[in-house]
Amino acid sequence: MCWIEVIKQISILLGIFVAIYGIDSWRREHTGKRKIELAEDVLALFYEASDAIRHMRHPASYSSETEDVEKSPNETASQYQARKNASIVFSRYNTHKELFNKLHAMRYRFMAQIGKEEAKPFDELREIVNEITLAARILSRLWHREHFQTQEERDRHFEKVEKYEAIFWDEMSDDDLINLKIGSVINKMELTCQKIISSEGSIYAIIHKKFFKDS
Repeated sequence: MCWIEVIKQISILLGIFVAIYGIDSWRREHTGKRKIELAEDVLALFYEASDAIRHMRHPASYSSETEDVEKSPNETASQYQARKNASIVFSRYNTHKELFNKLHAMRYRFMAQIGKEEAKPFDELREIVNEITLAARILSRLWHREHFQTQEERDRHFEKVEKYEAIFWDEMSDDDLINLKIGSVINKMELTCQKIISSEGSIYAIIHKKFFKDS
């Protein structure tokens, strides 16, 4: 009888162990799946944001993009034209506003599930957008100025204009500062997300582990 009781107790303990292991295994698999889905969604949104920023800075423009900008009573013609030209960035930003808001909202989920350090590209991307909109505001004040007291003052003015236009417009060159920053942000997010996508629980990882573990 003692041996039978012992076997029963062992069977119960084994059953409990299997149940706990199964629940934990399901939990880890479910958590991993959620992380993979989040990583895929975030990476896709970063690619979209990259294209959106390039659209915001594209040199070609259409009159329809600024047709809603109205002249203020106290504005001169040159002030109005400068503000109107700068408003292209804001018009295009509004086209993609939902995308940027969605990215900003997903940042908190990313921090919670993936990590705060890994979420830094969200902040860097936001800083790039802020840098472009700030350049637009500054240029709206710089573009209309025409009179200078000295040549030195004139030179300093156009140095500023050149500096902020390099942020405002896409120069379509290999050394375009904003495009380089965007490339860096995308690379960081790719490294983080691709590690998660190809990690434990993905089809790739299961196949690789099963067939190439001992190779």
